[in-house]
Amino acid sequence: MLNKEILRSKWKEFKLSAYLLNRNLLTRISMIVLLLLILSAIFAPMLSPYPEDAINATHPEIALQAPSAAHIFGTDELGRDILSKTIYGIRISLSSALITVFFAMVVGTLLGAIAGSVGGILDEIIMRITDIFLSFPSLLLAIVIAAFLGPSLEHAQMAMVISWWPWYTRIMRGEAISIKERQYIKAADTIGTPKLISIFKHIIPNGLSPIIIQASQDMGAVVLTVASLGFLGLGAQPPTPEWGLMVSTSKSYFMNAWWYTVYPGAAIFITVLVFNVIGDGLREVLDPKTRKI
Repeated sequence: MLNKEILRSKWKEFKLSAYLLNRNLLTRISMIVLLLLILSAIFAPMLSPYPEDAINATHPEIALQAPSAAHIFGTDELGRDILSKTIYGIRISLSSALITVFFAMVVGTLLGAIAGSVGGILDEIIMRITDIFLSFPSLLLAIVIAAFLGPSLEHAQMAMVISWWPWYTRIMRGEAISIKERQYIKAADTIGTPKLISIFKHIIPNGLSPIIIQASQDMGAVVLTVASLGFLGLGAQPPTPEWGLMVSTSKSYFMNAWWYTVYPGAAIFITVLVFNVIGDGLREVLDPKTRKI
């Protein structure tokens, strides 16, 4: 009976959150655009007019061709269709953002929950290491780590995970310190519930709201960082159709082929904007201080 009441309460909370999220027109539009981006990434081979151009095909005879009926976004310096490369670039940006945020969230949440729950010398060690990482700007730290590891998309993702996890650690530690003072946690400790079980069963599940908010807001930042590392030559390498790499390559041709820079740049702008708007919408819904019913 108690489980049914808990499930009913969770369902009501979910419906209220969905209603509040859908009530915001800008958030609703952003979620539709995000859904379109996800579908475009999944069905890129079918949506791309020239899917082979996003891999390794070249057509020097139509290099830097302006937008036309045959090539809506024009072509690059090797005659490859920019629309096809831009669509395939969605896959790289979204997958990189998802991988980076997921691993940073898992590592940071676990360390933060342990630090806040256990306390003592372990808390001091974890938080001092966290403070060291937080003392450097995330982008600068990612650039240094990516440069040390070597230029590649995988190394760029690893560099971003190393740069981002401390934020989740600090957030979850604060939640854990608050949650462990609640009566049901003290009752679990009284009956001898192992600390690790208490962390995974009570601390982490009840402290996920601010973590989800932070993750949703970080998605846009990660997309922008992936593009930045690609632009600097520390991320994806040719012929990978990554937006930042495309913008970096196109800067030499901007005066004669503006489309080469504009379209991948617009893709970065739209994707980052969509994630930022959705992140703000989730913050308004999940944060009790900003929720408006």
